Amino acid sequence: MSKIMGYMGFLCFFFLFGCTCISIPSFVQPVRPLEEQVIQGKGPGKILLVDISGTISEKRKSKGIGLTEEMSMVERIKEELNKAESDQAIAGLILRINSPGGTVTASDIIYHEICEFKKRTGVKVIASFLDIAASGGYYVACAADRIIAHPTTITGSIGIIAFKFNIQGLLSKIGVKEESIKAGDKKDLMTPFRAATAEEREIMQTIINNLHQRFIDVVEQGRPSLTREEIERIADGRVFSAEQALDMKLIDQIGYLDDTIHDMKQELGLKEATVIAYLRPGDYKGTIYSANTTTSHSSFDLLAIDRKGLVLSQDVRFMYLWMHALAP
Repeated sequence: MSKIMGYMGFLCFFFLFGCTCISIPSFVQPVRPLEEQVIQGKGPGKILLVDISGTISEKRKSKGIGLTEEMSMVERIKEELNKAESDQAIAGLILRINSPGGTVTASDIIYHEICEFKKRTGVKVIASFLDIAASGGYYVACAADRIIAHPTTITGSIGIIAFKFNIQGLLSKIGVKEESIKAGDKKDLMTPFRAATAEEREIMQTIINNLHQRFIDVVEQGRPSLTREEIERIADGRVFSAEQALDMKLIDQIGYLDDTIHDMKQELGLKEATVIAYLRPGDYKGTIYSANTTTSHSSFDLLAIDRKGLVLSQDVRFMYLWMHALAP
């Protein structure tokens, strides 16, 4: 009985003083610098394994109970490239890609940073595809000198998508009607509370087409063996098996990650090399196939409710993303 009374007393205290802010600074862990971890091999020359797993995004995500935030993939990869640039022993870089793609901007930033890293350092870069390297995942890989795909890789999906939900019919059934006051006829372009007009669709299609052409430009620059006409024929969003991608010259070779490391050593003229990764203190990568535990996000919020449960997320995202790869 005393335990029940004690529990009831705690609940009363919680409801009476639940709005009080309690600071627990000891729970908040700052992001610590990356540290080098040897994964396999030995020798003075280093091959850096950079992990690009899950949805490519510049957005930070909460970690644990939400008191800390993980760095975004864009932030992490930029930090890894900066650290690699300061290490003269880094002879090669392998992009270990297992991603359906992500946002247009995040994919483009990572692609740009890898290209600039190559210009500044002269370090050879090879992309190694695992399960999926589609859309933005393939976009990023175009910064590499060579692309090697796992025998069962799914790749391609050269295209772009922007999406929204039209919830007007749903809201009308529960007696909810949206009202907006705007200055500018197109201010609520792509609102989820009504269907888009023909003019609005045309505006969005023009943007989509421009970003699609940029994707084709990137593939053309990264795959000089392909003509623009050849790229445009297959840049309709479809995906390919590794064998198909090889036939279409979207990749250079089919092989495992071990093969990629072996080829990298041969191209660098190294009999032995140390394969390394950069991790946060406390993280661990046991093998070359281990994804970074703090950055492997396989989910993407397409429909979100804010913490009060009242407002539907209305942001429109332009995505280099193979949507089917997000299915559980």
